[in-house]
Amino acid sequence: MIPNVFQEIIDLGDGRTISLETGKLAKQADGSVVVRMGDSMLLATVVSARKASPVDFLPLTVDYREKFAAAGRFPGGFFKREARPSDSEVLTMRLVDRVLRPLFPDDYHAETQIMIQLMSHDENVMPDAMAGLAASTVLALSDIPFSTLISEVRVARVDGQFIINPSKQQLDLSDIDMMIGASKDSIAMVEGEMKEISEKEMVEAIKFAHEAIKIQIAAQERLVAAIGKKETRTYDEEREDEVIYAKVKAAAYDKIYNIAKVGSSKQERTAAFADVKEEVKALFTEEELAENGDLVSKYFYKTNKEAVRNVTLDLGTRLDGRKTTEIRPIWCEVDYLPRVHGSAIFTRGETQALATVTLGTSREANQIDSPSEQGEEKFYLHYNFPPFSTGEAKPLRGTSRREVGHGNLAQRALKNMIPAENPYTIRIVSEVLESNGSSSMATVCAGTLALMDAGVQMIKPVSGIAMGLITDGDRFAVLSDILGDEDHLGDMDFKVTGTADGITACQMDIKIEGLAYDIMEKALAQARDGRLHILEKLVETLDKPRVDVKTYAPKIIKVIIPGNFIGALIGPGGKVIQELQKATGTTIVINEVDEKGEVEILGTDPDGIAKVLAKIDSIIFKPQVGESYEVKVIKLLDFGAVVEYTQAPGNEVLLHVSELAWERTENVTDVVKMGDVFLVKYLGVDPKNRKDKVSRKALLPRPPRENRDNNENKGDKK
Repeated sequence: MIPNVFQEIIDLGDGRTISLETGKLAKQADGSVVVRMGDSMLLATVVSARKASPVDFLPLTVDYREKFAAAGRFPGGFFKREARPSDSEVLTMRLVDRVLRPLFPDDYHAETQIMIQLMSHDENVMPDAMAGLAASTVLALSDIPFSTLISEVRVARVDGQFIINPSKQQLDLSDIDMMIGASKDSIAMVEGEMKEISEKEMVEAIKFAHEAIKIQIAAQERLVAAIGKKETRTYDEEREDEVIYAKVKAAAYDKIYNIAKVGSSKQERTAAFADVKEEVKALFTEEELAENGDLVSKYFYKTNKEAVRNVTLDLGTRLDGRKTTEIRPIWCEVDYLPRVHGSAIFTRGETQALATVTLGTSREANQIDSPSEQGEEKFYLHYNFPPFSTGEAKPLRGTSRREVGHGNLAQRALKNMIPAENPYTIRIVSEVLESNGSSSMATVCAGTLALMDAGVQMIKPVSGIAMGLITDGDRFAVLSDILGDEDHLGDMDFKVTGTADGITACQMDIKIEGLAYDIMEKALAQARDGRLHILEKLVETLDKPRVDVKTYAPKIIKVIIPGNFIGALIGPGGKVIQELQKATGTTIVINEVDEKGEVEILGTDPDGIAKVLAKIDSIIFKPQVGESYEVKVIKLLDFGAVVEYTQAPGNEVLLHVSELAWERTENVTDVVKMGDVFLVKYLGVDPKNRKDKVSRKALLPRPPRENRDNNENKGDKK
């Protein structure tokens, strides 16, 4: 029996469309939809438990996976099965999660799982741009409580023209790559990279994307209307007690307000707030706390948030005593680690990152192999956030989604400042040693200094800053260089990176509905001022890249050889190249490019590199007919001498006895001896034996005719 299938079409306005289809697949889920653009198809489902979880937050899981079968490929590895998510899949999960999470009711704590799967891949369609649309649609089709529909789009700019959901080919030509998430009324999320664009251009791109999002939301609404909107499910709402709330607020608000307005370190105010909480708890009996302790804690947090926010709105003062535009004290140091290829410490207030740079050959490039993308990265950044950075002890369970996301943001901030002619594969590792506000931006700053310390010829240095927002609807304050508490208690986390000339990357999360564009523009302008202030501190520490790499860092030389010499350089079973690497202490990588051999020589010893270059010259040496070359005698034979080209050691040729001298030569040793060095003329290939022919006598004065006749007569008599 054919199911009832409902479909809506979104016209992108340039001949491309996106379809939303429901009713055919995965009908036991609370909501399901197939989103299709070209031949790319995503299946999205949502299921939410009917009972609340015991945790006091929303246990939401957004899972995005790309199936290799979607691209007609087999998974790599021994088991030939998709395993843990790739970094690109994790980044897509984060993009969707960050937009959706604030839109659930605060007291909705049911286990909720949104699964999005790439089922068919079209190489002209980038599927991650449709994941947010798919997630919002399945929620709209379900009975799960959800405040407003959203969508996400990618926006690019090619030749000055904005494009929604560009192809990979178009994106390669673009100076903007941004993902925008929004509702009809306001922007909720921005993330992307840019090639030094202005704040005005960034806002224009966001506005263009927002108009496309409104069209996609309208299509979701039409689809829901065609099916009939399900009645929102009832759920176990959080218990409330206004009497307890009033008691907690009366006891704590003024004390918290007074602590917050003084300005103190993280440790001091944490201890002070903890003391106030203990005083509040002391107002209740043990029996009351046993029954309502969770409410007391919840209301204390609510009071704490309100008091701290009001200090900033009332007085323009922040938790650590700074004004809204003030940046925390900064100190930097380069060349801290003696043996690494480049290192830097960046410390801003109570946030510290130690970045290292490692240089390598193309063999060390990060390989990307997913259904939607194959290739490699010659510049990549890894970000580590150990628990001690916040003074905590937690189990280590591998790289978190947050670490992947923060590392990706810092990588995108820096990558366009690596020159195209850079010969190295570059890996940056950021170790966050202290954290109290925007360790990802500290990573960008430390990464810039470490790159310059390593001798990487960056085009321009890059700095980054995290901006915050506190608003009560009528008043607002934009905060520069936010603390961890300000991120947690605030309404916005807006990270912006760039050079002195423009923005290179950004990431914004909005925790409220209805962020006005004028506030966004103010935040961007304030961010620019802060970014330039931080950039000055970086340049004071190291104003330009070092001229050369360090003693312990490898030097890399690239040479191009004809493709037909690749085999000779490698040798039978790799014998030649392996012995050469061992003898010279170098690493040699050969890549075939356009029927030529691109040879990378990496080593710390200049003499070793020179020996490799000499060997390559020897292998690819090809004498020209009529030219003269210096040779050295390395073997004597009855019928001539074996000589070696001095400019190409290892290249040997037979100098026949008849080409030694104009006079008749009876014994080779009468003319040359072992080790003799002299010039010969290259005569080309002898057509008789197809071997190279050289002559010594061709470069000697030709004797008079009578002398030649006498020599010949002597030979006849003998």
